[in-house]
Amino acid sequence: MRGSGFWGRWVAAAAAMMIAATPAAAQFSDSYKFLKAVRDRDGNVVTEMVEKPGSTIINTKETTSGDTALHIVVKRRDATWLNFLLSKGANPNIRDGEGNTPMIAAAQLRFADGIQTLIAGKGDVNATNSRGESPLIIAVQNRDVASVRLLLAAGADASMPDRIAGMSARDYARQDGRSDIILKMIEDAKGTKPKGPVAGPTL
Repeated sequence: MRGSGFWGRWVAAAAAMMIAATPAAAQFSDSYKFLKAVRDRDGNVVTEMVEKPGSTIINTKETTSGDTALHIVVKRRDATWLNFLLSKGANPNIRDGEGNTPMIAAAQLRFADGIQTLIAGKGDVNATNSRGESPLIIAVQNRDVASVRLLLAAGADASMPDRIAGMSARDYARQDGRSDIILKMIEDAKGTKPKGPVAGPTL
């Protein structure tokens, strides 16, 4: 009888643990399914999942990299899907595991159309990653004239220093003798008021 009681309590405890773990497991499963649908460009599945009442799946993160749906589509330079996800409520300032916002990821890839779309979606042009790098610092380092122009027009601060070298976008432009045109753009923008969002491409 005593043994029977022990096993009964053990089975009940195990069942309770399984029930408690179910919501977390379901969430993990939904996250995987959602991010896979984004990677597969499956608009029907993505729409169904994000439009469920109370759903926050659109901002879910991959467990290893911290990538969100926005990071995934930026990395494949997909302005159409970027616009689509923003229209469904994706957070344009969400960060991956290294603190990179989608706009920082776009700057790293010289993806000017993506930067333009994120600016239109109220992305923060002065958000920095874990190294203190802003989209403008990265665009200057890449000598990406188109992205620098967009960022400055949206109010990017060329004086913000990073945490690696303590240098700002202006400093990097001055240091690089091949970036005269970018330095001129920064100096011309100095003291001007930030402008409103730049219109992005239509979906």
